[in-house]
Amino acid sequence: MDDVLRLLDLLAGGAGSEQLAEAGAANPDLGKATELALRISATLSAHRRREAELTALFDTASDLARLHDPDAVLRSIVRRARTLLGADVSYLSLNDEAAGRTYMRVTDGCVSQLFKEVALGMGEGIGGLVAQTARPYASPDYFRDRRFQHTSPIDDAVRDEGLAAILGVPLSLGGREVIGVLYASDRTPREFTPDEVALLSSLADHAAIALDNARLLEEISSHSAAMHRAEEAHDRLMDLVLRGGDVPDVAAAVADVLHGAIGLFDAEGGELARAGAAVSAPRAEAVAASRASGRSVAGEDTWVCAVQAGPEPLGSIVLAGRPELLDADRRLFERAAVVTALLLMLRRSVAKAEDEVRGELLTDLLTAPERNPGALVARAARLGVDLAEAHVVLVAHAETVSRSRLAMAAARHAVLAGSHADEVVLLSRAEDTSALASRLAAELGSMVDSPVTVGAAGPARGPSAIAEAHAEAVRCLRALLALGRAGEGASADGLGFLGVLLGDRADLDGFVGRALGPVLEYDARRGTELVRTLDAYFAAGGQLNRAKQALHVHVNTVVQRLERVGSLLGEDWQSPSRALEIQLALRLQPLRS
Repeated sequence: MDDVLRLLDLLAGGAGSEQLAEAGAANPDLGKATELALRISATLSAHRRREAELTALFDTASDLARLHDPDAVLRSIVRRARTLLGADVSYLSLNDEAAGRTYMRVTDGCVSQLFKEVALGMGEGIGGLVAQTARPYASPDYFRDRRFQHTSPIDDAVRDEGLAAILGVPLSLGGREVIGVLYASDRTPREFTPDEVALLSSLADHAAIALDNARLLEEISSHSAAMHRAEEAHDRLMDLVLRGGDVPDVAAAVADVLHGAIGLFDAEGGELARAGAAVSAPRAEAVAASRASGRSVAGEDTWVCAVQAGPEPLGSIVLAGRPELLDADRRLFERAAVVTALLLMLRRSVAKAEDEVRGELLTDLLTAPERNPGALVARAARLGVDLAEAHVVLVAHAETVSRSRLAMAAARHAVLAGSHADEVVLLSRAEDTSALASRLAAELGSMVDSPVTVGAAGPARGPSAIAEAHAEAVRCLRALLALGRAGEGASADGLGFLGVLLGDRADLDGFVGRALGPVLEYDARRGTELVRTLDAYFAAGGQLNRAKQALHVHVNTVVQRLERVGSLLGEDWQSPSRALEIQLALRLQPLRS
């Protein structure tokens, strides 16, 4: 026990894998505990690394808002690149299209003056390869790499700096237009991981935004009044970012500055936010034209600007009520699109990290609640969810909407939400279960513009009870779909006597087997349609002529089939109680496991 406590103490103190391994080696009986401690340590290290990366991206976004000096922003980005990737040297080069050269703009960790002053011809070195393809390239050993054009000036500068491994990612604006390259480099051979490439690419995107901001300020500097208004608006938008503002805040600020109505829409045309009068979603052709030109385009009494991150479309921003825009105001409108893209990308980064943690918790909670309930409760508490409280479990389904979109819409209605087993699952604080399911179906259907069906169960407390409630909610959902009640929400109580069969002790297979077993076996064995005939007969209210019309057979055929049913189920199969059981079994047949 003392050795286990020591192992836990080392883990709590942030000990590295070597210390944990040494502690475990001292007592071979701790093999499993040591293995778990090493796995936990690795997971914590990965989370700390991801937290540091997200913090750096947020800090960089803050620099974009606080610092009007683009060189200060670029120095900050290059320094963070070197720190986060653990590189010996980081640097940023910019293209001079007029001169046909590429020059060093910022360096960090460089000791060679020759390297700092080197000028490259367009298309030369790793930077030339990155600029031509608009894709990242990594060379684990520069002088052995023949994928790009080596030149004496570049090789001499790299050799003077003593570099070996080099990673370069593009600074892109307007689709594939590469304006420069951000590098991280080591003085010894090294393989760069995909995560490191992605992180450096994110920092390069921030650097491109900083340069684009500088270009915008230069363009409007000749118009003092317009520049003053643009600076105020820029500061206001950036202040929103710093204060944790979201897309609706940007819409309100831009509408106020430009004196018009603003609408923000996602890539599918769904409304994200609006300010002022209602604004219709833009036509796809207008958004495509804006994306192609990289500028806002005029419509009928509206202006449309695509919101995008590089080549990826994120949505659009629409300004109504301003048939004419001066160049400064037009640039400000386009700047709002850039800020919106930044917010959406930051939101996505944070949401992705949170969704991964919440999704893992939800999966473990619903698939293995008995494995370690204490750990599940603790993990939920770190996310602000108290599993000891009563929660309603809801399962949502929509035929024509992706699970990711439905989960995003449902998240605001729950303390925990995510995808599980091809459906969207939510945990909500306890209230009237059936009423909550019905309301949620209506609200989600309105948000995604498609019928959403919701099954619910609970309230439930603790991991095991929540997992059981989830199973019952799934049965309720399947029942609603089987009964043709798509777009509605209900719990077992809201399904009446059917809900009794769907409760946590229901045996659907057993009930259907007792009521229809001989008929099902006869159909399966002989390929007949006795079950279908029974369904048509009850649907016709027991009238043979209506039944034969539904089945498209002669009335004598219906009579003969019903006689066969009677021989299989007994002569009392049409008595009220037996008929009710048979009809209910016919309804439940599609729900059998």
